Amino acid sequence: MRLLKQKRSLFFLFLAGIFIFLFANCGEKNEQESSFSVSLEDPQKKSYIIIEIEDTTYLNSDFEKYVRGTFGNDQKALTPVSLSRLLDKFIEEKLVLKSATNQNISLSWEEKQDYLAKLSAELKSEGSDVSVEDMDTEILFDRLLIEKYTYVLVKDIEVKDEEIKEYYNLHKREFLRPQRVEASQILLETEDRAIEVMERVKNVSEEDFRKIAEAESIGLEAVKGGKMGVFEMGQLPFEMEQVLFSLEEGELSPVVESSYGYHIFRVDRRFEPELISEEEALPSIKAKILDLKINYRVSSHMEYLKNNIEWSFYPMNLSFPYQRDNI
Repeated sequence: MRLLKQKRSLFFLFLAGIFIFLFANCGEKNEQESSFSVSLEDPQKKSYIIIEIEDTTYLNSDFEKYVRGTFGNDQKALTPVSLSRLLDKFIEEKLVLKSATNQNISLSWEEKQDYLAKLSAELKSEGSDVSVEDMDTEILFDRLLIEKYTYVLVKDIEVKDEEIKEYYNLHKREFLRPQRVEASQILLETEDRAIEVMERVKNVSEEDFRKIAEAESIGLEAVKGGKMGVFEMGQLPFEMEQVLFSLEEGELSPVVESSYGYHIFRVDRRFEPELISEEEALPSIKAKILDLKINYRVSSHMEYLKNNIEWSFYPMNLSFPYQRDNI
């Protein structure tokens, strides 16, 4: 089950890594990139062959359709670098699909219908204006086949107990839990009111503090007697952390002003730094090793496909200036 979930996250391994990269590139302020826009809709080049994979050819129009199916109207904002990386992924996808064909890996009618039904339900639950009928099913089914192909490729990967133990022993610093505090607060609207309440809570028991917090605080956590939760450094605004991490257990802070109002903090408990046990760290270690193994298997397999499937690329036929990846 875990591997199935992992496989689903890898569904876009050949294509999903593009999204963060591409949108980052779309917003680049680099003068060279932003000085001009590119259009894929060059009527003279639509029928030009840009890729040949064995006996199959792909035209500029095929890539244009792919970009439109991936980004919709946003594709007009893509830069030459972004389009080049997207084209790299387009080539990788087509190599995978060719390999799937060569290995007789395909989608059944039932798989296609089940996928469309699930996708339709997801879109409705998200309140999306887009429906499955608006989408290009050819692109959808290609990506579903890539998902299936990837699952077949990685389904036998396992993580052994000794691998988990070795990782834990070599990376113990990753599992050092920092200092934390369990905190409560009473939040007031005005400084005068905060000072009045401060006088009432001085030297009272924790139980009485909770009652006063529930009655007086305007914070959302008032219904829980002011309990905010457990925090480590970096999880709260700096001015609050300065106060909270300087307090001892059971100690109250002076009135602290913030954009939310006026706070009276209480540290209910302090937790010193501690090493997370191997047993507690096991799920995250297993997931991390599994990710590493799957990524290595998939990237190695892609290199294998590139070296063992006959294919040609014709960048001079593109409707935009192709930029090679120098990374």
